[in-house]
Amino acid sequence: MPYLCNMQNLPVGIQNFSKIRKEGYLYVDKTPLIYQLALQSGYYFLSRPRRFGKSLLISTMKELFSGNRELFKGLWIEDRWDWEKTNPVLHIPFSSLGYKSLGLERALHEFLDDFIREHELDVDEEALELKFREILRSLSAKEGQVALLIDEYDKPIIDYLGKEIARAQENQQVLKKFYSIIKDSDACLRMVFITGVSKFSRVSIFSDLNNLRDITMSRKYSAMLGYTQEELERYFEECIRQLAESEDMTEEEALTEIKNWYNGYSWDGEQFVYNPFSILLLCEEERFSNYWFATATPSFLIDLIKEKQYYDFDGMEVGESFFEAFQISKDIPTGALLFQTGYLTVKKYDSKTRLYTLGYPNREVKESM
Repeated sequence: MPYLCNMQNLPVGIQNFSKIRKEGYLYVDKTPLIYQLALQSGYYFLSRPRRFGKSLLISTMKELFSGNRELFKGLWIEDRWDWEKTNPVLHIPFSSLGYKSLGLERALHEFLDDFIREHELDVDEEALELKFREILRSLSAKEGQVALLIDEYDKPIIDYLGKEIARAQENQQVLKKFYSIIKDSDACLRMVFITGVSKFSRVSIFSDLNNLRDITMSRKYSAMLGYTQEELERYFEECIRQLAESEDMTEEEALTEIKNWYNGYSWDGEQFVYNPFSILLLCEEERFSNYWFATATPSFLIDLIKEKQYYDFDGMEVGESFFEAFQISKDIPTGALLFQTGYLTVKKYDSKTRLYTLGYPNREVKESM
């Protein structure tokens, strides 16, 4: 039986898997897909919009590699994962590094220094990238191959796009040197998993890591983040019932309205998912509203949307090159940026022409444009 939602256990704003499980918050079981990914070795990248569950996914994988079986009790993966095999984890959460006050390079130094002390590693390199390399070598020698989990790799860039483009480019150079170490540390690594919003070129990840697999558009992992229709009806049954009562409609009408407002996100044109942040707030507030745009939209993008109001992106057809990494500049391609930040989604894919049809995912987004 799934752990169904009630109005007291909604994990609004909680991205820590351990906290969710220990304190009885709702967890939509994504471990079948996590299992498929975590069994692999190699380098993986996944792009999803803000507030779509990337940090919770990384946190879940951290606990999995660490062998914390108790946290997975009752979940699909509990009896399938080999809990005897554990790996040390280096988890770099860029959203909480404090780079806005410290500067990116100093923030990374302080984070790595804390990690060295915590794991009692023999590392005395001063240069940032060399310190990173020696941590991977020392940790793998001491505890085994490392699971390197990088959450929101691009946040120090995205936060400064627009009016502070020079700072974004400066941070890009710091990250380029930092990430360049990964390629030469292959022997130390069990797996590398990187999440972000956008694909920026010239930050080493997409140019230097030739064996990096981008699973953003993968059919296999299309429902790894976001809620499917089945998950919505299975885990949020009580929420739907209370919403229908609050809005004076039938449960069937409520489901239709929820779909119009918050469904429609797709990266393969076949599997469509709900925005998880909006669904959680919908259940908490018990009314339909535009929750995501108000909290997940960077200011530079709001300015960009205002500038481009004359252009309707709904229904545009694009080829595969549309989704490739782009440079950080004042002339960032608007359509690609809107797709990566969640304002456009894949409506359908034609395998014969290899063309994607893009459009606004739902009412919540369309009314914001």
